[in-house]
Amino acid sequence: MLTRRLERAGFAVILAEDGLLAIDRARMDRPDLILMDVSLPNIDGLEATRRLKADEATVAIPVIVLTAHAMMSDREAAFASGCQEFETKPVEFARLLEKITRLLPTGVSA
Repeated sequence: MLTRRLERAGFAVILAEDGLLAIDRARMDRPDLILMDVSLPNIDGLEATRRLKADEATVAIPVIVLTAHAMMSDREAAFASGCQEFETKPVEFARLLEKITRLLPTGVSA
Protein backbone atom coordinates (compact mmCIF):
# COMPACT_ATOMS: atom_id res chain seq x y z
CA MET A 1 0.00 0.00 0.00
CA LEU A 2 2.80 2.44 0.83
CA THR A 3 4.47 1.59 -2.49
CA ARG A 4 1.31 2.48 -4.41
CA ARG A 5 0.87 5.76 -2.54
CA LEU A 6 4.47 6.75 -3.21
CA GLU A 7 4.13 5.87 -6.89
CA ARG A 8 0.90 7.87 -7.12
CA ALA A 9 2.78 10.80 -5.57
CA GLY A 10 5.27 10.55 -8.45
CA PHE A 11 8.13 8.63 -6.87
CA ALA A 12 9.94 5.72 -8.51
CA VAL A 13 10.05 2.85 -6.01
CA ILE A 14 12.60 0.03 -5.90
CA LEU A 15 11.79 -2.81 -3.49
CA ALA A 16 14.15 -5.13 -1.64
CA GLU A 17 12.83 -8.22 0.12
CA ASP A 18 15.57 -8.40 2.76
CA GLY A 19 18.36 -6.38 4.32
CA LEU A 20 21.18 -7.82 2.22
CA LEU A 21 19.28 -7.18 -1.00
CA ALA A 22 18.55 -3.63 0.18
CA ILE A 23 22.29 -2.99 0.50
CA ASP A 24 23.00 -4.48 -2.93
CA ARG A 25 20.23 -2.47 -4.59
CA ALA A 26 21.37 0.75 -2.91
CA ARG A 27 24.92 0.20 -4.17
CA MET A 28 23.73 -0.62 -7.68
CA ASP A 29 20.82 1.81 -8.14
CA ARG A 30 22.02 4.74 -5.98
CA PRO A 31 18.54 5.92 -4.93
CA ASP A 32 17.97 9.51 -3.82
CA LEU A 33 16.49 8.26 -0.53
CA ILE A 34 15.88 4.96 1.27
CA LEU A 35 12.84 3.96 3.32
CA MET A 36 14.23 1.18 5.52
CA ASP A 37 11.89 -1.17 7.36
CA VAL A 38 13.44 -2.42 10.60
CA SER A 39 11.83 -5.87 10.31
CA LEU A 40 13.67 -7.40 7.37
CA PRO A 41 14.90 -10.99 6.96
CA ASN A 42 18.60 -11.97 6.83
CA ILE A 43 19.79 -8.75 8.46
CA ASP A 44 17.40 -6.24 9.97
CA GLY A 45 16.94 -2.70 8.71
CA LEU A 46 19.12 -1.17 11.41
CA GLU A 47 22.07 -3.39 10.52
CA ALA A 48 21.48 -2.69 6.83
CA THR A 49 21.48 1.05 7.59
CA ARG A 50 24.75 0.74 9.57
CA ARG A 51 26.36 -1.04 6.62
CA LEU A 52 25.09 1.56 4.14
CA LYS A 53 26.45 4.37 6.30
CA ALA A 54 29.83 2.60 6.58
CA ASP A 55 30.11 2.31 2.78
CA GLU A 56 31.62 5.25 0.91
CA ALA A 57 29.34 4.54 -2.06
CA THR A 58 26.11 4.84 -0.04
CA VAL A 59 26.95 6.95 3.01
CA ALA A 60 25.32 10.10 1.60
CA ILE A 61 21.96 8.49 0.79
CA PRO A 62 19.39 9.68 3.36
CA VAL A 63 17.58 6.90 5.23
CA ILE A 64 14.17 7.04 6.89
CA VAL A 65 13.65 4.08 9.22
CA LEU A 66 10.13 2.63 9.39
CA THR A 67 9.12 0.51 12.37
CA ALA A 68 6.13 -0.66 14.38
CA HIS A 69 8.22 -0.17 17.55
CA ALA A 70 7.63 3.26 19.06
CA MET A 71 9.63 3.18 22.30
CA MET A 72 12.29 5.83 22.87
CA SER A 73 14.94 3.08 22.85
CA ASP A 74 13.78 2.04 19.35
CA ARG A 75 14.09 5.62 18.15
CA GLU A 76 17.56 5.95 19.71
CA ALA A 77 18.69 2.68 18.11
CA ALA A 78 17.44 3.86 14.72
CA PHE A 79 19.33 7.15 14.91
CA ALA A 80 22.42 5.35 16.22
CA SER A 81 22.34 3.20 13.06
CA GLY A 82 22.78 6.35 10.99
CA CYS A 83 19.29 7.17 9.75
CA GLN A 84 18.21 10.75 9.23
CA GLU A 85 14.55 10.23 10.17
CA PHE A 86 12.34 7.78 12.04
CA GLU A 87 8.69 7.00 11.34
CA THR A 88 6.42 4.62 13.22
CA LYS A 89 3.83 2.35 11.66
CA PRO A 90 1.11 2.73 10.76
CA VAL A 91 2.69 5.48 8.69
CA GLU A 92 0.98 8.85 8.55
CA PHE A 93 1.51 9.44 4.82
CA ALA A 94 1.42 13.26 4.89
CA ARG A 95 4.10 13.37 7.59
CA LEU A 96 6.24 10.79 5.76
CA LEU A 97 5.89 12.76 2.53
CA GLU A 98 7.09 15.92 4.30
CA LYS A 99 10.15 14.07 5.62
CA ILE A 100 10.89 12.60 2.19
CA THR A 101 10.61 16.00 0.52
CA ARG A 102 12.87 17.62 3.13
CA LEU A 103 15.56 14.94 2.78
CA LEU A 104 15.65 14.67 -1.00
CA PRO A 105 18.68 16.30 -2.60
CA THR A 106 18.08 19.75 -4.06
CA GLY A 107 16.46 19.55 -7.45
CA VAL A 108 14.95 16.09 -6.90
CA SER A 109 11.20 15.86 -6.54
CA ALA A 110 8.33 13.51 -7.19
